[in-house]
Amino acid sequence: MKLRQKIIFLAIVPLCLAFAAIALVVRHQAVELGRQQRATIEAAYLASKNAELKHYVDLATHALAHLYNTGRSDEAIKNEARQILADLEFGDDGYFFVYDQSGRNVMHPRQPELVGTEMWNWRDASGSLTIQHLIERANQGGGYERYLWRKPSSKTVAPKLGYVVGLPQWGWIIGTGIYLDDVDAALAQIDRQISGHVHQTMLLIAGIAVLCAFAVALSGLLLNLSEHRVADAKLRQLAQRVVRSQEEERARLSRDLHDGISQWLVSIKLQIEAALIRLGGTPEQAATARATFEKTAGQINGVLAEVRRISHDLRPAILDDLGLAAALEHLCGEWREAAATTATIAFETEGDAGALPDVANTVLFRVAQEALTNIARHAGASEIVVRLHGGRNFVMLQVRDNGCGFDVGQVDDHARHGIGLRNMRERMEAVGGELALDSSSAGTHISALIPRHSLFPHPHA
Repeated sequence: MKLRQKIIFLAIVPLCLAFAAIALVVRHQAVELGRQQRATIEAAYLASKNAELKHYVDLATHALAHLYNTGRSDEAIKNEARQILADLEFGDDGYFFVYDQSGRNVMHPRQPELVGTEMWNWRDASGSLTIQHLIERANQGGGYERYLWRKPSSKTVAPKLGYVVGLPQWGWIIGTGIYLDDVDAALAQIDRQISGHVHQTMLLIAGIAVLCAFAVALSGLLLNLSEHRVADAKLRQLAQRVVRSQEEERARLSRDLHDGISQWLVSIKLQIEAALIRLGGTPEQAATARATFEKTAGQINGVLAEVRRISHDLRPAILDDLGLAAALEHLCGEWREAAATTATIAFETEGDAGALPDVANTVLFRVAQEALTNIARHAGASEIVVRLHGGRNFVMLQVRDNGCGFDVGQVDDHARHGIGLRNMRERMEAVGGELALDSSSAGTHISALIPRHSLFPHPHA
């Protein structure tokens, strides 16, 4: 995976994780809120039903009050009471029922087949002793009881909430109830609505997460394209700079060959031709020819020295044969002999800078060469120190002088000046190193540092 792809991946993954966490929290809160809302609605609905049932039973007891308060308990008065209760209906599933204290059904307008049946041990579909519980609740002063009973309108067993009170003078309990399947259906509808809203919210969050991830990926792609354009532009500039450097180097070599070696060779050729002519003449001319040959031999030595100088500028052989430290020491010696100045130059070495790759040796040598060239041209220094330090984790080259210095910022901003400094920085960046420059009126200090891990990277697993 490329670095840009890793960056985009590391941007999208936390975003998706954040959206996932938000979705989980929202879902949990929505479910919890729905549960509380359902409980609140159920409680309010049942409270209204409880009040409604109590009102129905109060209505029935008031309807029987004129009979019950007579103090009579004969069968005639009870038959009249049963008739009044049978006429009190509210809807298809709303009716009153009567049991005596032994559990015998006294009245049931929707299931007349139960009238007279002993139901003390009767159990509903859940196994509960319904009639016993109703009688017990009535004898406690009245109250509510949940049980399962057949619903008249649907002929199916449904949950029912009953309310009963006792009439101890007649040995009766009377009550009524409402079926709760409608309540359960309403609550189930609420659950479905809440679940649907939660599902829609999750889909919305997922959609937003996908759009955000797509936006991040698109932004990363656009950034990559922009970076590619910038990199291509820098690469073109670098290629142009390389071409210019090659052309400048070729021009320099051409000048050295034309102005130096070529002219010397032409002069040597003419001198040899003239000496050859004199060799066939008088003894005096032969002696002159011999002197000419001796002079020519000296010029040939000069040509050989010039060839060695050019070769050394291109690639010093000592750098390959003896290493960086010896090459830098030799460079300082040559600079001391060739520079038209009385400045003193010292070379110091510390630690172990050996066993470096050829490219690192070349870069540090060129940095030292460029630094000494700039000192000779511009610094006017009287003391120069070149120091090579080989540490465990780095190799560092330092070049220090006590010259006049210069304004680093002004040189960096100038389009034509500071080419040598830019070349040094680019050489160091190519091997993963850094170039530090400090200049003032007290002198200039150049420090080139290369970490060893950039020279000997660990292989990838």
